[in-house]
Amino acid sequence: MSTKNQKKKDVSPKNDQHIKRNFLFVSRWGESLDIAHASQQEGNSVKLFIEDKASKEIGFGFVPKVPNWKKHIDWADIIIFDYTGYGKECEELRTAGKIVFGGSEYTDQLELDRNFGQDELKKHKVKILQSKEFFNFQDAITFVEKNPDAYVIKPCGETQELKQLLFVGNDDEGHDVIRVLKAYEKSWGNDFGNFQLQRKVKGVEISVSAFFNGKEFLTPINVTFEHKKLFPKELGVSTGEMGSSMFWVKDSPIFDATLKKFETTLGKKNFIGHIDINCIVNGNGIYPLEFTSRFGFPQIFIQRAGINEPIGNMLFKIASGQKFTINVKKGFQIGAFIVVPPFPFDDKKSFELFSKDSIVIFKKEIKEGIHPMHLKKINDEWLITGNTGIAVMVSGTGLTMKDAQKMMNNRIANIIVNNSYYRTDIGDRWFDDSDKLWSWGLL
Repeated sequence: MSTKNQKKKDVSPKNDQHIKRNFLFVSRWGESLDIAHASQQEGNSVKLFIEDKASKEIGFGFVPKVPNWKKHIDWADIIIFDYTGYGKECEELRTAGKIVFGGSEYTDQLELDRNFGQDELKKHKVKILQSKEFFNFQDAITFVEKNPDAYVIKPCGETQELKQLLFVGNDDEGHDVIRVLKAYEKSWGNDFGNFQLQRKVKGVEISVSAFFNGKEFLTPINVTFEHKKLFPKELGVSTGEMGSSMFWVKDSPIFDATLKKFETTLGKKNFIGHIDINCIVNGNGIYPLEFTSRFGFPQIFIQRAGINEPIGNMLFKIASGQKFTINVKKGFQIGAFIVVPPFPFDDKKSFELFSKDSIVIFKKEIKEGIHPMHLKKINDEWLITGNTGIAVMVSGTGLTMKDAQKMMNNRIANIIVNNSYYRTDIGDRWFDDSDKLWSWGLL
């Protein structure tokens, strides 16, 4: 990759946030628009590349767009990759002397290959849940019949992006899992690919994450509670995520038992970025489920709401290897996606009929805590584009979870999006989960 005429970078922390820089965002589906837009508003120059053809309009009118990111490598003071799969490019650019926030080949594999991730957890002496990989449905059905228990069906490889295929069984004999496997066999045949059956454990689902500067984790650590189902009370299909609540802490026993054990390895494997591990915890232990070795979506937007320093400057400091304490708000942060049809499904006809070019209308021209997602801007109006139906993320903060919820709900009430829907219970889990976590000694 070309790095000719590369300028010498000033990575001095002195008056760091007042230095204006060139930010090149390389995005898979346009998910980093909000961070790119915020970095531009902070006075930096920004260029955004989006790989997915159906998402090419995202960001138009918000930030400058480029059709080929590689032509702008020499222009950039920092290159930010927002998704897994770019690990090789990240490592090559770092070797060439560029400042890069993104993954590595190792961390790509941690997220994309569930079996590799589980093997690495075992290598690092992290307790994991029993799981088994399968390449056809009949073998999996036979296994459940011989080993009756509650299981989770977890697609691997490319099909793991189809969140509606992940199935969490509730029957202690595994009868519901067998029925789903038989249905998948009829509908998918041999095209499903490999998948895991993981023993289900009851408890609190929680994730811990941190930013990594190439040598060590930065504090504070982020603790997140995800809401993945489409409807309130965890009903409906898995969407990837509808919203999250979170807070920042200096220390976490969950972090110490999981991610902290990877600190030396991540340094050796050329990782600089953000990494998250999702877990089930209960009175018997901490059980990691999967890695997210990139920004979490919507996690990063809600994190931004709780960070007191310019996000662009913070990402530059991390990518250039600086050690510092992240300046964050006390209390809680919360966020919910406002979505439109066909979310969470892929249906081009429904999107064009109900949602394409729908306008995000503000009753009052107050946009604080409103994070643009799959949008373009025409004549200063926010229009929905792309093909997923994710319009905006709305965040709120507060010293208590109820305060954060109130702020978020007041901001949502200021928005009109035709045919939109969102979860009304983001953050409610905290009131039960916190009691359990305290009693288990995990907070």
